[in-house]
Amino acid sequence: MVAEVAFAPFQPRWPWIGADSQTIRDAIMRPAVALPTISTERLDVPMSDGTGDTLVGFLDRPRQTRSGRPLAILIHGLTGCSDSIYTRRTTARLLMAGYPVLRLNLRGAGPSRDLCRFQYHSGRSEDLRAVLEQLPAALMADGVVLIGWSLGGNMLLKALAEFGGAFPIRAAAVVSAPIDLMASARRFGDARNALYQRWLLARMREEATAGRAEISVEERAAIAKARDVIAFDDVFTAPRNGFRDAVDYYACNSAIGFMADIAVPTLVIHALDDPWIPARAYRAFEWDATPSLTPLLPHYGGHVGFHGPGGRSWTDDCMLTYFESR
Repeated sequence: MVAEVAFAPFQPRWPWIGADSQTIRDAIMRPAVALPTISTERLDVPMSDGTGDTLVGFLDRPRQTRSGRPLAILIHGLTGCSDSIYTRRTTARLLMAGYPVLRLNLRGAGPSRDLCRFQYHSGRSEDLRAVLEQLPAALMADGVVLIGWSLGGNMLLKALAEFGGAFPIRAAAVVSAPIDLMASARRFGDARNALYQRWLLARMREEATAGRAEISVEERAAIAKARDVIAFDDVFTAPRNGFRDAVDYYACNSAIGFMADIAVPTLVIHALDDPWIPARAYRAFEWDATPSLTPLLPHYGGHVGFHGPGGRSWTDDCMLTYFESR
């Protein structure tokens, strides 16, 4: 039986005090994050669903390997990629701790965009399964740990419930996951979040129509007319992926409906002041009934923020502590 893990409390880093400051800090500062790796290898993973799409990942190997360290697979959030600041920051921490790291670009994201006709969504967990099925056995000889942020965290939780036991997954961690997709989409409609929604929607439009994206004239026009996240998902994401509308898409893919079935040890981190994702679903979930899940729900931290003293990411500290306890 694994002993209970003790985590240090989150202490915000001055001057990044408050939910919005924590959320936008990286966008303002744009810190350069060097990776302490001896090599970076590109891995192209073809999808087996007949689309011809290929996902691109980057495998970083640590300068000092440590025996028994599992492969860490990182899954970015909405409009993110393998080079997102939070992805690179965590990669650097993991490499310093001796973990090999695979930074995955989801279908149609980052370098995958030019190799994909179609695109990821919050519940497209089958793509992660396809990646795990095709990774060389030697890479997973010491097992796997998985990390997902925001949309990638929702996808990861769903995946763990669906097929977590089919692979040598030792542990997982998610940060700021929108486990109730409808509640999160509605939150963007709040007046205080108008600028967030405008910024995110512009990035969603750009990503959906770039590269090899197979977009009809009608879809392109519908995307251009969408004035909020729900409308975008209603006219594009949902029908393109076989859902009736945004309501159906959110209901079928929200992680809150899958979490009780997760058996893989999983650290779930979410700030109760997240300006993008309401805390209600996190407060309402019966954590005690699912002992495989360890919730960390600090009052502060923003959305994928958690910038602490000394330039360290509190979530990275917590994830490393958790993984090393498994």
